Amino acid sequence: MVERETMEFDVVIVGAGPSGLASAIKLAQLAQEQQQELMICVVEKGSEVGAHVLSGAVFETRALDELLPNWQELGAPLHTQVTEDEILWFSDEQKAKSLPHFMVPKTFHNNGNYIVSMGNVCRFLAEQAEQLGVEIFPGFSAHELLIEDDSVKGIITGDMGRDKEGNEKPGFMPGMELRAKYTIFAEGCRGHLGKQLINQFALDKDRSVQHYGLGFKEIWQVDAQQHQQGKVVHGTGWPLSGDTNGGAFMYHCEDNQVVVGLIVDLNYTNPHLSPFDEFQRMKHHPVFADVLKGGKRLAYGARAIAKGGLHSLPKMYFPGGLLVGCDAGTLNFAKIKGNHTAMKSGMLAAESIFEAIKVGDQHTDLADYAQRFESSWVYDELYRSRNFGPAMHKLGKFFGGAYNTLDQNLFAGKLPFTFKDNTPDYATLLSSSQAPKIDYPKPDGELSFDKLSSVFLSNTNHEESQPCHLQLKDAAIPITVNLPRFDEPAQRYCPAGVYEVDDSEGEAKFVINAQNCVHCKTCDIKDPSQNITWVTPEGAGGPNYPNM
Repeated sequence: MVERETMEFDVVIVGAGPSGLASAIKLAQLAQEQQQELMICVVEKGSEVGAHVLSGAVFETRALDELLPNWQELGAPLHTQVTEDEILWFSDEQKAKSLPHFMVPKTFHNNGNYIVSMGNVCRFLAEQAEQLGVEIFPGFSAHELLIEDDSVKGIITGDMGRDKEGNEKPGFMPGMELRAKYTIFAEGCRGHLGKQLINQFALDKDRSVQHYGLGFKEIWQVDAQQHQQGKVVHGTGWPLSGDTNGGAFMYHCEDNQVVVGLIVDLNYTNPHLSPFDEFQRMKHHPVFADVLKGGKRLAYGARAIAKGGLHSLPKMYFPGGLLVGCDAGTLNFAKIKGNHTAMKSGMLAAESIFEAIKVGDQHTDLADYAQRFESSWVYDELYRSRNFGPAMHKLGKFFGGAYNTLDQNLFAGKLPFTFKDNTPDYATLLSSSQAPKIDYPKPDGELSFDKLSSVFLSNTNHEESQPCHLQLKDAAIPITVNLPRFDEPAQRYCPAGVYEVDDSEGEAKFVINAQNCVHCKTCDIKDPSQNITWVTPEGAGGPNYPNM
């Protein structure tokens, strides 16, 4: 039995993303206003705050305006206001049509919003939190739940210094018990502990299954003549075909930089599809190529997003804690935005927890959080967009898009219909023999690139000798089940080249290159056998995104 050091706090927050940091700041503000001492701790598995944060991002300031009304004076890194919106339909690899305003859901219009790096916004929020007395521990992964008497009492951080077999190496440091009156889980999409909490406390009972997309993003330095600071481009259609949904984006930031990306819905059916290669192919369309040609790719990353919306939201409270932000799935897919809703969910969590601690409660069920959430503008937003994703899944791109435009523009999201999609993303794949093979062009090294050179730009690193954080329930399944039925799709859906099937010695072997993992969680979501479980590696492992 490992002896662990214990630290006691009033509130422990898992994850220094937008929702976790907004929770911390709001708690500290309430404590300051009411002259109550609160010990608040934020643990972050990235090497620094922002290292694992990846988001588009066109940012709506509504939650930030409430949390820090003087954010401009404080120097928040919001410098580029949106000046122009363009929505495109890509019909093929050469053509794109600009859609008139009446054909576009008004939720896609970005007047008053900012093009930002959410990594840098989180670094700014962390500074504000620390100035209010919050303790932030980067480089510490929340590895296990502390559950006693059917109540969450905190978390255990990951051990440091175990070898691949789990044995202690020289310099081994056991993880610590961080105990708290209440724990907020703000790990982002498909949180490792959030997933366990949803199962343990049946938080998804009577809810639709959660749905996901895989988002890619690159930052490019481009020619000044091709740069239009403040311009936002969204598009749908090619390169995604058939029943594969998703959308492209390109945002013109400051300093002659653009971000370009693609979101691929993970309910796609063709096991031969490679989301990474679809993204690389997309950049050869003239809309993107004309801007990027002659430029330099500076950064690459990928991350899953939870896009099920209101129908898929689990119960967000349980004895001793709360799930907030993308750990619960608060993203508004009708806007393709989740940072403002994540922040607000964290602020509401802070209010609920502060009131409980004030009257001497701890480790209780915070049922009043549900009331706060349901009477907030977040709930109103999610209610109005509740059918957005399911309508696309059920009706297809064209008819689903038409329904959503009508619903959002004429009825403000209140048409009296309910669409639900209860087929999980992992269960949608056809067998490899039923689906057409896809012949992807080789990368040209100018606009399109391979996975390994892309992962290099994500600054991903893991301590080499440590237990593999990509755990197989049954080591045989990739070769005996997934390979014959689906041509083992992990080789293609992973955006970082983690999974390979090696048959160089005459017998197929499943190889896991865990060192490459960018923590996107796609394998945990899309594996058709649900055989892969993503758990936290040693703290500070993973990508080190500078400005994502």
